[in-house]
Amino acid sequence: MNLQQLKIIRETIRHKFNLTDAASALFTSQSGVSKHIRDLEEELGVEIFVRRGKRLLGLTEPGVEVADIVERILIESDNLRQVASNYTRSDEGRLTIATTHTQARYALPTIIATFKLLYPDVRLTLQQASPKELPRILLEGHADLAIATDTLEQHPGLSAFPYHSWEHIIVAPKDHPLLAVRDLTLTAISEHPIITYDEGLTGRTRIDEAFERAGCSPDIAITALDADIIKAYVAMGMGIGIIAGIAFDAEADTKLVALPAHGLFQTNTSSIAIRRGRMLRSYVYRFIELCSPGLTEDVVRGQSHKHVVEDYDI
Repeated sequence: MNLQQLKIIRETIRHKFNLTDAASALFTSQSGVSKHIRDLEEELGVEIFVRRGKRLLGLTEPGVEVADIVERILIESDNLRQVASNYTRSDEGRLTIATTHTQARYALPTIIATFKLLYPDVRLTLQQASPKELPRILLEGHADLAIATDTLEQHPGLSAFPYHSWEHIIVAPKDHPLLAVRDLTLTAISEHPIITYDEGLTGRTRIDEAFERAGCSPDIAITALDADIIKAYVAMGMGIGIIAGIAFDAEADTKLVALPAHGLFQTNTSSIAIRRGRMLRSYVYRFIELCSPGLTEDVVRGQSHKHVVEDYDI
């Protein structure tokens, strides 16, 4: 048994039992992948995968348990390297953050600037993706941490921590008739074409739920992936926008007016997540603490390890 065999098992599962894709991910041949799987099954004395001819269809009953243990071993193998790096190169390396456009553009710049002053030799990468993609990116080890709203909490394999709360606001051109409305309501808003986030993005669910509770049928004329696009179309007079409050900059968005929507939509909470059981470089924990001072290394590591103990009954 060796780490390469374990990596092959993991990648085969990740690529939905497609040996060609697993081999490509590991820069090896399909025949080599098949041989490693067979060798490991012979060594263990059980079949890990359900087969139909040469095709793999899924995991056998013992294969499910093997997959859990394989994942734990590979995480701990990575943790060994992290421990060594913390002692030999504590202030240099790489930090990859998987996050959304809104977080990267509006919530993180000040924090990142502070972090780079503290750790100038750490190369920082912002990997932008949709909220639905972030758990997979984190679980597959392509990022050290993820930041998003709604999609990271209660996800198997992740430990998520509340980061900051925010509310939606209404943005409109400076000459829009909605500015004359003293007490803004969802009914008044629904009388105009609305430009907002695509489904599943940046608290869109709470926007839809609010209109539904109010018995309104909003005219969602245009949807987009990020607030900058929404604001651009609002500035062209194509409708009013509903965006995250942090995405409005009065100095930059001079063609628009922000209308507070406090109480109209539920408050949103963004979270920071890491992979359960994975030890991170010390500067990653420091970045998390810069985001939220209460999330110290002891707190984050303690909660992450606690989840692993509960999951595997160690």
